[in-house]
Amino acid sequence: MDILRLTKKFSFEMAHALWNHDGTCRNVHGHSYILFVTIIGKLTDDNHSPKSGMVVDFSDIKKWVKSEIIDELDHCFVVSSDADIENLKKVQQMFEKMKIVDFQPTCENLLVYMADIIKKNMPDHIELYSLKLHETPTSYAEWYAHDQI
Repeated sequence: MDILRLTKKFSFEMAHALWNHDGTCRNVHGHSYILFVTIIGKLTDDNHSPKSGMVVDFSDIKKWVKSEIIDELDHCFVVSSDADIENLKKVQQMFEKMKIVDFQPTCENLLVYMADIIKKNMPDHIELYSLKLHETPTSYAEWYAHDQI
């Protein structure tokens, strides 16, 4: 049976600020993120299966990613729980869609967060192979399952 990788691309707009950071990213700013989700699995060769000729339907990958990642983070402000959240909440109109996380919302940490969400939503017969998150057109971070040992 053949082993294949499938990749689905997602995009979303998100703002963040890095609490206690020593560079300009300590200021609230946004990015046009592009996320590549790659799965690996065996090609279904059962002609009686509705998934014959597939590892998985691309629409399934979309389901695993869209509701808990894209819909949650798109046009959202993400900040660490270490930040002064109470003062941010006072400007409710500007921070109505705010996600408070227990980590610094760097590109790298966002990938680890996303990998955990995607893995828990996937069926057993396929695996998450890699993630790539572009924060800018020239800057990205990558996560590979085989590095997580």
